[in-house]
Amino acid sequence: MDQKNKTKIQYIRERMLEQQGEARIVRKIIMIVMLVIVVVAACVGIGGYLYVQSALKPADPDNQKIQEVEVPIGSSVGNISTILAEQGIIKNAKIFKYYIKFKNESGFQAGNYKLAPSMSLPEIIKSLKTGKVVMDAQLKITIPEGKQLVQIANIIAEKIDKNPDDVFKQMNNKAFINQMQAKYPDLLTDEIYGKNVRYPLEGYLFPATYDFYEEKPSLESIVTEMLKKTEEVLAQYKDELDEQHFTNHTMLTLASLIEEEATAKVDRDMISSVFFNRMKIDMPLQTDPTVLYAKGQHQDKVLYKDLEVNSPYNTYKNKGLTPGPIANAGTMSIEAALNPATSDYLYFLATSTGEVVFAKTLDQHNQNKAKYITNKK
Repeated sequence: MDQKNKTKIQYIRERMLEQQGEARIVRKIIMIVMLVIVVVAACVGIGGYLYVQSALKPADPDNQKIQEVEVPIGSSVGNISTILAEQGIIKNAKIFKYYIKFKNESGFQAGNYKLAPSMSLPEIIKSLKTGKVVMDAQLKITIPEGKQLVQIANIIAEKIDKNPDDVFKQMNNKAFINQMQAKYPDLLTDEIYGKNVRYPLEGYLFPATYDFYEEKPSLESIVTEMLKKTEEVLAQYKDELDEQHFTNHTMLTLASLIEEEATAKVDRDMISSVFFNRMKIDMPLQTDPTVLYAKGQHQDKVLYKDLEVNSPYNTYKNKGLTPGPIANAGTMSIEAALNPATSDYLYFLATSTGEVVFAKTLDQHNQNKAKYITNKK
């Protein structure tokens, strides 16, 4: 083999070795790139999975504070998801939207909802479908009809483990009341600061059972819920209020007198008619509960000397209604105040059995007292 052929073969061999080296490098690069792609894809997949899993959990498991969420009529699933995300009830609007589609959920209702960031997605969906809160209440506060502000303060204080005097003091704090006025200006008008009104919020905290989803809600949130309930109830009677030319304050005052005089065996509209009949002829209402309220103490019986107590709340010494409510009235007393019966009665008294006996004249009333009270002693 001549030198020329040797050189050519050597060149070919070197070229082949060079190509093999380049191929190995290319294969190595491809393997590295593929490995990087696989790792990145795995990381993205795991990250995405963890992100979705996180988004499917409650927005804040420790935050049980209830928020008002309004779902307008005609809202799509996307709209609802956005609303919930903006208010911090869920973590991610898109994930919630796809979750609903995946679960094939539908039938959401428009309205105002009480939701909390600690709620799970199934709980939120159930609420939106049923229109009800599905969380278990952490605290229930029941305010019976006829309770006065000081008694309500005691009930609240016991439930939230606070000093009753401190709770009562805060409920009468001017800054606190002004804060409530800012929330409910149509309900809490300046009449609550009228001349001789003893406690501005007296009679405005509606008797009901209230559910709270925090173990120890603030006094502000508790009173806010009670005032909200009062406003909702009174809204149902707007036409009757206008017809009677009543303000909220006047009506609640009259309703509180009826509430305090009523027994389980009486038609409250009859008691209301007596009060209306007396006011028409400028006759004092002369109702014993106002005397006890004026004295600021509980008594089983009002004595004649008590009738002389010097107070604008004493309806034996002052004509017309008291300066403000003397207790919180329930629905029946509110309806009686707005719709009194038609009667000629000016007097009534409760018997020992709880029956209420009415009379048109003082003579008849005295006869009833002799029959049902004096002779029963």
